[in-house]
Amino acid sequence: MVDTAGTPRPAVQAERSGAVRASLDPRAATAAQPVAQAVPARPAGPRRARLLVTRLDPWSVMKTSFMLSVSLSIVIIVAIALLWWTLDVTGVFDAIGRTVDDVAGTASTSFDFLSLVGFNRVMGIALVLAAIEIVLVSALSTLFAFLYNLSVGLTGGLEVTLSEDS
Repeated sequence: MVDTAGTPRPAVQAERSGAVRASLDPRAATAAQPVAQAVPARPAGPRRARLLVTRLDPWSVMKTSFMLSVSLSIVIIVAIALLWWTLDVTGVFDAIGRTVDDVAGTASTSFDFLSLVGFNRVMGIALVLAAIEIVLVSALSTLFAFLYNLSVGLTGGLEVTLSEDS
């Protein structure tokens, strides 16, 4: 086939354009002419895209790391409270106190281990460590985002391959 400019068109385009004309023309639809349509074959398997991460927004990194470190701190505080409660209920603190009294060998004074590791003291220390963890993780991840942005000029960035499930 030849198009209006006089250049030859491939047969696939001619068949495709004929199929479009046949589907738009009601008279052509009544004529029983089979029209072959060439559909490009999709490669088997999931589609994939390769991307380069060339910049991290430090503000977004800081917000995300702050929220993740707060949630991690909550998990740690709850875990420490449950661990302390379990040790207290099972009598571990009393057993440690008796063992220290037996080793010290003084019958006149007794060592109160539970006052040393009381719930309020343990949870206070856990809260202080959680606050320090939140500040350090947020600051360090923001610093690493700045450093990554500086190093992208030398390394070209991080390549990520995304694919969809089929």
